[in-house]
This record gives sequence, C-alpha cells and structure tokens, in this order.
Amino acid sequence: MPHFVTIKDIARELNISVSTVSRAMRDTYDVSKETRDKVLAMAAKLHYKPNFNATGLAKGSTHNIGILLPRVTNYYFSTAITGIQQVALEKGYHIILYLTDDSPERELDILHNLSLTSVDGLLVSTSSAAETSAHFQEVIKEGVPVVFFDRVATNIYTSKVMQDDFNGAFATVEHLIEQGYRKIAHVSGPVGLAMSAQRLRGYFAALEKHQLPIREEWVLFSGFSQEEGEQDAERLLALPERPDAIFAANDRKAIGCMLTLKKHGIAIGPEIGVAGFTGDPVSKLITPTLTTMAEPAFEIGRKSCELLLKHIGKKNFIPEEITLPGTLFIGDSTKRG
Repeated sequence: MPHFVTIKDIARELNISVSTVSRAMRDTYDVSKETRDKVLAMAAKLHYKPNFNATGLAKGSTHNIGILLPRVTNYYFSTAITGIQQVALEKGYHIILYLTDDSPERELDILHNLSLTSVDGLLVSTSSAAETSAHFQEVIKEGVPVVFFDRVATNIYTSKVMQDDFNGAFATVEHLIEQGYRKIAHVSGPVGLAMSAQRLRGYFAALEKHQLPIREEWVLFSGFSQEEGEQDAERLLALPERPDAIFAANDRKAIGCMLTLKKHGIAIGPEIGVAGFTGDPVSKLITPTLTTMAEPAFEIGRKSCELLLKHIGKKNFIPEEITLPGTLFIGDSTKRG
C-alpha cells in the first residue's frame, strides 16, 4: 500500500514532537536553527510533501480543483470536463488536469508527486487497470476531498457520480432481443472495473429475462479502444458458432466491431447487429448509424463538481452517490430488415 509521508513520520524518525516539526516547517521563532535543519533534512530524505491541513491557515484556499482522468481525447471525458468547468467557473475555481493515459503506474506517480497544497480537492475517474484504490484513501486522510465520477473506486467512502450502467446495458440488450437477435455477444471493458461489471450484469440480466443462452465464449474482456473492438470482433467471427449481435461496452469498441464486420463483407444490422454505450456524436455520422445508450456526461461532470465543492466547504459533509439514467438512441446498426 502506498504511504504518504506526514509530519508524524518526521517526528517519529527524529524522536521529537509533532508540534516541534510543525513549528520548524513554519520557521517560528521558538525553534532553533539546528532543529529546523534536522527537520528539513529528514523531510527531504522521506520525500515529504506538505499537505493542505498543515498550511491551510497560512495559505488559505487555492481555489484550484484537480481532475485526474484517463484521457481527454474522447467525447465522454471532454464533455464531462465541460460540465465540471462550468460549475467551477461559476464558483470562482480553476481546474487542473492530470492525465493517467489509463495507466495505474502513472496514476500512482501523479498522486505521489502531487503537492496536496496545490488543490482544494480532486475529481477522479480511475485507471481501468488499477488493482487498488488505497492511494486515494491516503489522499483523503491527508485532508484533500476526493469525488469519483464515471469510473469509481467502490470501496472508498466518498461521493460518487455515475451513469446507470446496469439498467442502461439491460435496456440496450433488451432492444437487441426485441429486434429479433437471439445470439448476443458482449465485448466488455477490463475485468475489475466497476463500470464494466455493471454493464456485464445488465447484459446477463436481459438474457436471463428472455431465457436466452449465456455463452462464455461470447463474452470478451479487453480495453476501450477502437482497435480492441476490431480485435474482439475478429475473435467472435472466428468462433465455430458466430453471434448474430454484439453489445459493446462503449461506442469506440462498437465502431471497431463495425469496421471488422465491414472488412468481412457482413451486413451490419441484417446479418449481425451492433450496439454501443456512450452516445458519442460520431454514432450518428457513421454508416449505418450506431444504436447506443447515450450517457449524461455533461450532467455527470456538473454533479461531481457540485459535490466536490460541498466536501471542500464542509469537512463533515456526508458522502452522496448519484446515479443518472442514460437515453437509448436507436440507429440502423440494429435493424434486421
């Protein structure tokens, strides 16, 4: 588990009181130069970074909000950021972006090197491959509020804002069933991501409701990119029994599946239906248009920022979990005739 060094650690190493370390850090008149030098040397040795609580009275609020997220090059995150920024600007806050590139190592490195005095709080969408969320708990313990949105850490007690992944997936798969598809595959996101798990549950629930088979070989786990969607579709087409429809965890994967189907000369809709999950505007520009569960990304951004500001303004604010519904857009990619 990662450990964020505090003044308690410095005090323990030097066998002096926490208050002495605190005064040495502030260079008060009642601490000798020798003691201050020892404290600063130990702080450097332990890679200590001052936190907001230690300097808050002297420094006051930064009016900066940090946003930690996988990337900004897709529709969902860019739209969520727009919603965040709208609320932040209304309340006189600036936003600072930290991009993980979907790497848990990069995510951890950013938090380890982030000066907690530089932001009043963090909005976080976790790395899809992260196996632990302990580093976020450490940040919260240091006094910096954290609110998760979209990709959330389910075991951290703080506010979260999510789209309704379960019911959104259920409605999308049920739409496929209503169109006459009976052999429905699911190209999911990474294993261990709460969002992927909820969409998988919705997929299973729709099949079970309509007494359709759940085939292990028709459920594939990978990343969220278009390229991974193409690869997943190739794997499905290579099976002895092909599915007649594909429900993708997001629109980029769905479009990747469509490109593979086109490459093989398969009619999208009449032969194999495809549905996604995001509501990316490109879904209406491609041919055939893509059926997708549109997520309320802008509103998720707004709500998550509003909650973070409540945490910043009130230290004992009770965490809230908000789940927002999506809207099914029916395109030509699920029309059989």
